Amino acid sequence: MQWTNRGSALLLAGVLLALSGPLAVPTATGAPAAGAGAPGAPAAGAPGVPRTAAAPAEGPDPLDFAVVVDQSASLAEKDLARETEAAALLSQGEISERSRATVIGFGSSEKPGQSPVRDVCPLTVADAAGREHLSECVQELGRRDAARMGPGTDFPAAVRQAVTRLTESRPAAKGTPKVVFLLTDGRLDVADSPEYGTDRDTRQSNGARRLTEELARARAAGVQIWPLGFGSEIDRSALTAMAEGGYRGACSDIPGSVPRMRVVGTSAEIDKALQETFAAARCARIAQGTVGKPPADLTVTIPPIATDGSLTVAKHDPKVRVTYYDPAGRKVPVRGGFDGSTFEVSGQDGPVEALRVKDPLPGRWRVHIEAPEGHRDREVAVRAIWQGRLRSDVTLDPASPRAGEKVTVQVRMQTRRGVVITDPKQLAGLTASAEVSGAGFRPFDFQLADDGRAPDAKAGDVRFTGTFTLPAGATGDLELVTRMAAPGITSDRRPVHARRGPDVPVLTAGLAVDRVTVHPGGTVRGTLDVTNNDSAPHTLRLALQDQTPGAELTVAPTQVTAVAGRSTRVPFTVTLAAGTALGELGGKIAVLDTGDGDAVLDTAFLDVLVVAPPTWWDRWWKAVTGGAVLVLVLAVLVGIRLVVRRRRRDLTGTKLELLDDGRSLFELTVRKGQSENGSFAFTVDEPYGGSPMLRTVRGAAASTAHVLRRTGSGELLLRPRGGRQVPVRPGEPIGLGEHELVVRGGRVPSPRRNRPPRRPGPGTGRGGDTGSGPRTGPGTGSGTGFTSGTSGPPGTPEPGGSGGSGGSDPYDGNF
Repeated sequence: MQWTNRGSALLLAGVLLALSGPLAVPTATGAPAAGAGAPGAPAAGAPGVPRTAAAPAEGPDPLDFAVVVDQSASLAEKDLARETEAAALLSQGEISERSRATVIGFGSSEKPGQSPVRDVCPLTVADAAGREHLSECVQELGRRDAARMGPGTDFPAAVRQAVTRLTESRPAAKGTPKVVFLLTDGRLDVADSPEYGTDRDTRQSNGARRLTEELARARAAGVQIWPLGFGSEIDRSALTAMAEGGYRGACSDIPGSVPRMRVVGTSAEIDKALQETFAAARCARIAQGTVGKPPADLTVTIPPIATDGSLTVAKHDPKVRVTYYDPAGRKVPVRGGFDGSTFEVSGQDGPVEALRVKDPLPGRWRVHIEAPEGHRDREVAVRAIWQGRLRSDVTLDPASPRAGEKVTVQVRMQTRRGVVITDPKQLAGLTASAEVSGAGFRPFDFQLADDGRAPDAKAGDVRFTGTFTLPAGATGDLELVTRMAAPGITSDRRPVHARRGPDVPVLTAGLAVDRVTVHPGGTVRGTLDVTNNDSAPHTLRLALQDQTPGAELTVAPTQVTAVAGRSTRVPFTVTLAAGTALGELGGKIAVLDTGDGDAVLDTAFLDVLVVAPPTWWDRWWKAVTGGAVLVLVLAVLVGIRLVVRRRRRDLTGTKLELLDDGRSLFELTVRKGQSENGSFAFTVDEPYGGSPMLRTVRGAAASTAHVLRRTGSGELLLRPRGGRQVPVRPGEPIGLGEHELVVRGGRVPSPRRNRPPRRPGPGTGRGGDTGSGPRTGPGTGSGTGFTSGTSGPPGTPEPGGSGGSGGSDPYDGNF
């Protein structure tokens, strides 16, 4: 958190000291803590004994805070109970085990034996034992003692007590933010407090003046005031004055983290409002979950960017029992580690319970609540307070700059689980800056941005870029520390060390790595361009740095020789292990000068996305699908052609009429199913003493019958029994033995080009109405046309006829 330049420097120094080795952390009184080597020290966790915890190397920054609760007579018992639960939510939901909390009740002092304030919980470290102690002592807020505290509202005394307790810090706590959360339902009321004067008016005016003085003291001590009022009797101007009168520093440059007052309608709203206020004050975020009465499953979502958090359960009744399940549906322990996370439950026997989680699995968490009969009437609410403390991955170009040279700094971020942040929405509102310090110049800051403006290459790629010019007076080692500020997000502020380069570079190197998508087991190509201005060759080493946990990468070659006085280009490859996890590949590649203590010459990010290898279907689905569609289309076309052809050849509905000298003797209609393959077989029966008739023939007898056939083009052909097939025109008689046959319902044949001349058929006509000329053939005769007539033996002319309707070669052959 960025509070002041001095505070940031002290905090950075504390981080560096913590990384350098174990320390004996003093208690609030300045004595070494138990376990740090102090003989005879009281046991940690004993009631009333200040405690401290070993500072996690990368845990959230600590916070010293006081919850100051109005216990004046204007509050109803239910209001006081809700205030108590709200105070418990803060003490149980704090995400840092190095934070300290105190709870103070206040009213007024109007007669001997009364005090305007009451230390309900002393300043206690919020580690596992401390949170249990806070869960117990905070319940004392619900017990008012009129003999020891008056019914008024003494704001000056409340602020003074809180500031005093928060400023009684141990030396190691210097620079830790100090915050007062004040709950009240009314306004300043010291009219009956003798210490403020002799009459009511004087006391009220003196109380207002005293409050201004106490706020000035808080401001000087670096203590923030965050007032929260509820009800209809709130003096908004007084709450605003308290927020603005205290220290105006904040945990970041974000406007929402600056102290401000807030008012809600009733005490039923203060638990939610107070937790939201608390999250704003410590640069955290709050996720609202679901509510329900036991038994029930409640849910709350923790985003991927969260690295530390607490799930708070406002259960109201200690009889409610809670079980926690991670997003994978697994029950998590109440203490200890599990699947890369660390868990700690507190407040199980109080009205508020909390599960503190380090490195939580992102996603929807399930909270199962149960309660015995008689304890299921109140709704239980779950919320999550979380913070993302990100690891910064920094590159400098050039890695070892010269004095007066412009340097480009690029930063990207990842969680402690190694998840690279690639979604810019998760970093909405984030501001980034960096501080450069070193020998020979005064430290200075510069901004980093992800807006696509030079020097930033692309907006929204979650790579924050900035530039600075190394001062001409720089003489030695350099240190760069990046800072990130956003609601719920802080950076680890790990320093990046570099050295001022020589005025004339002996070696210059440039790395370029392909931005590609690869499969596990694949390779990424890159090139190293190096210029050696020295008179001797240099041995360079390629190394992988800041790899994603679990990634197994190898680079080849590992050593490169930079030839003296020449520029060299060397291709290299980075090979991924077959078991490399899918997703964004973190880390970078660096080129080091082994002859200069592995001085870094250049670095480049591994901007690689690892995806699953394609399946057989992924490679060939287009060809398979296209082929299947083509086969289907061809099959449909063939099917349509067959159906059309079959329908075209179908004789169903065709009428056959037997004539004798133009007189109708018999009619026969081809029914459905009688026209097999476009053919219809029939005979002319002449019963003894009866008229000739047409009869359908099927089966083997069809080979000796007359056959009427329709071709695929719709033409009608008739093959008389024992004769050659001849064309038939619908409605025109054709000779059939001693009779004539007329076919109706057939299709008129389409004219054919280059049709060969027809040859006479076996029958001869007996007369003609129209014609186009003489016809010759086996049945010869004279005439001008062919319309009707009885067929005769082949070659037998009929008077007045022109010859039979002779067949032609195209109609010969088998059916």
